[in-house]
Amino acid sequence: MTDDPLALENQVCYGLALAARGIIGAYRPVLEPLGLTHPQYLVMLALWEHHPQSNRQLSDALRLDPGTITPLIKRLEREGYVTRQRQPGNERTLDIDLTERGIALRERAIHVPSIMIRRLGLQQAELPALAETLHGLIAAADDPLPLTDDEQAALTPPR
Repeated sequence: MTDDPLALENQVCYGLALAARGIIGAYRPVLEPLGLTHPQYLVMLALWEHHPQSNRQLSDALRLDPGTITPLIKRLEREGYVTRQRQPGNERTLDIDLTERGIALRERAIHVPSIMIRRLGLQQAELPALAETLHGLIAAADDPLPLTDDEQAALTPPR
């Protein structure tokens, strides 16, 4: 790190963006034998945790727009991992459920976390602190503190 507050290497956003892209890329060869992309893997994780879920519940859990999650679910349906069915009495709500094939895929996917921990050079004991830090960042990003008057003034161009 340098003393320059605008140095690229000093930017939290830059480090997080590189880490996210790198980690998702590291998942690719691990998920490929399962026939899943990383976003599809996240959908399956949510469904393995609780199923069925509505399209909206999945969208909220994964913090993805319903328009983004629908194509993921359709691909998983084509692969035979999930079914989509309208809720009786509520035609606007689509329930997503696991098929037997989707449930069985969990037995192969159970190895993904330990493989990724090893591939990323992490130790199991480090994970709780890392998860706590990440959840804290997510919460802060969901509800950021407002700009102070001094910060707003510093960012406003002079007249």
